Amino acid sequence: MSGQFIVLEGADGVGKTTQTALLSSWMESKEIEHVVAREPGGTPLGEAVRDLILRETDLHIAPEPELLLILASRAAFVSEVVKPALAAGKVVLADRFALSTLAYQGYGRGLLLDDVRDGLRIATGGLEPDLYIILDIPIEESSARQAASGIELDRIEREGDGFLQSVRQGYLALGDSESGVRVLNGSGPPEAVQDRVRELLIKIFPETFGGSAL
Repeated sequence: MSGQFIVLEGADGVGKTTQTALLSSWMESKEIEHVVAREPGGTPLGEAVRDLILRETDLHIAPEPELLLILASRAAFVSEVVKPALAAGKVVLADRFALSTLAYQGYGRGLLLDDVRDGLRIATGGLEPDLYIILDIPIEESSARQAASGIELDRIEREGDGFLQSVRQGYLALGDSESGVRVLNGSGPPEAVQDRVRELLIKIFPETFGGSAL
């Protein structure tokens, strides 16, 4: 596979979706062929799972079936989106991937990390991103951003600050322990955060992203 797989991660409200869109526009300006996708989602199965686990706010889903639904979505995402794009030499830019599962279902829901990793190996076939970028901000700030947006909270976001704090701490722990993971400060104006993301990509992948100004 000759392409590159880059994933933006972080707890809800850190600005991943905004930064993914800005990054995609930058790649277009640099004529870098790329595919943008989100997780859960990106495929018909993935979008159906997304609607089920995020939009069905009155539906109780225990941690184990929630994990299995997400793994099913991920398996489809890898085989139908990521592998074909990488084989075509494109950059895959994803809003979430396996690190989210470790943070949310492992640290957040309390499932054993070894069990989550076993499931991830099956769902991904061992495929790992070339780089995870974790955007990190205090939970109070992310909650304030969500409240200011006026968008109705999804099922996961309604778990409250205590759950999201566990997720954030999980991300920070994974940032310390996992290879191919970088943690960036997500605070400040979106343009300032975007500059940090671009600088990191240029530094790590100069052959793909270097050669011109931010």
